[in-house]
Amino acid sequence: LCSSAPWLFCRQLFTKMPVSITELEKEMTSPNRPMSLAGVFPPIPTPFTSEGRVDEANLLANVKRWNSQPLSGYVVGGSNGEYVLLTTDERVEMVTILRESVSSTRRLIAGSGMEGTAATIDLTRRMARAGADAALVITPSYYKGRMTAPVLEHHFNAVADASPIPVILYNVPANTSIDLPPQAVINLSSHPNIIGMKESGGDVAKIGFLVHETKAEFQVLAGSAGFFLGALSVGAVGCIAALANIAATQLADLLDRFLKGDLSGARAIQLPLIEANTAVTARFGVPGLKAAMDLLGYYGGPVRSPLLPLPEEDRNILQQILMRAGLLQK
Repeated sequence: LCSSAPWLFCRQLFTKMPVSITELEKEMTSPNRPMSLAGVFPPIPTPFTSEGRVDEANLLANVKRWNSQPLSGYVVGGSNGEYVLLTTDERVEMVTILRESVSSTRRLIAGSGMEGTAATIDLTRRMARAGADAALVITPSYYKGRMTAPVLEHHFNAVADASPIPVILYNVPANTSIDLPPQAVINLSSHPNIIGMKESGGDVAKIGFLVHETKAEFQVLAGSAGFFLGALSVGAVGCIAALANIAATQLADLLDRFLKGDLSGARAIQLPLIEANTAVTARFGVPGLKAAMDLLGYYGGPVRSPLLPLPEEDRNILQQILMRAGLLQK
């Protein structure tokens, strides 16, 4: 594991010397490494007005609150941002708004994946001009029967060749029905402009294999808070997780405790969050995440059609789940 995982993880695992998020980020931003992806990143929801337009005022209000929390940056244009329901201009608009409100010390990662390679390159370049620090590129999936490893490698290599900002691979088979093969990831990790991967499949063994087999500078992020501790234990450097929108402090504390060798403390944080994470992802989806944000004093607001708002019965269930997780006071 030490041959490819960040050395601070190995130090923690085998010598039990305490480390911190600050030390991890310092190591990951050394001259021999690419931009650090260490830490906790929320894939932020896109707020809409009652007329269905992007709601800049409430977006900025949410960001102001997030800016006071221990986050390493933000992901704009992820699955939880209703990315596939936005126009291309709206996707870029979100990045433009965020860039003006987010400190340069926090990474701004923009989803720029499209079905076509040329379209992905074009949007990635637009995101770079709007101020994105890195591009999160999802696997094309419409012609899923033809999305073989060579096809996907060709696509990502072409995007990385043309991108003015670093590229992060995005694997989310629950939404795309495409599972980026490990060997393709290993091959792609040798590209100097591909710096990491968001792995949302939930297979911790796969994450560990990728950490072991990819180049040392390649960074793997857990794509969900539900398996965050498991992913950290095999070498992930952080997470891009829907739950980070409402539980940033808890997830950052989990990471910090893990790095310091306090595994029992990290486990005590992880376990109560599993049900809450499932509620705002697989169980209730984006309507559930937006409802949770409303319950916790953020602006969640309406979803965009064809999605429908969370029914009142499910909202009550969600409220109880958030209370059990300690995220919402009774």
